[in-house]
Amino acid sequence: MPIGPRHPGDPAATGVTLAAEAAVLEARLRMLQEAADAVDARIEALTERLDALRRAAPARD
Repeated sequence: MPIGPRHPGDPAATGVTLAAEAAVLEARLRMLQEAADAVDARIEALTERLDALRRAAPARD
């Protein structure tokens, strides 16, 4: 029974292909995690800046 269209019936080749695809996915996941961390840091910095501006603004009656 064929395992995949690229390497029908060759478990070793299929394993190599899957390992390569897993490595690419892991690298992409790391990139996405770093991007999400950068966005989190920007949100935190902006929140702190907005809080400082609110504290510095004169109170409204």
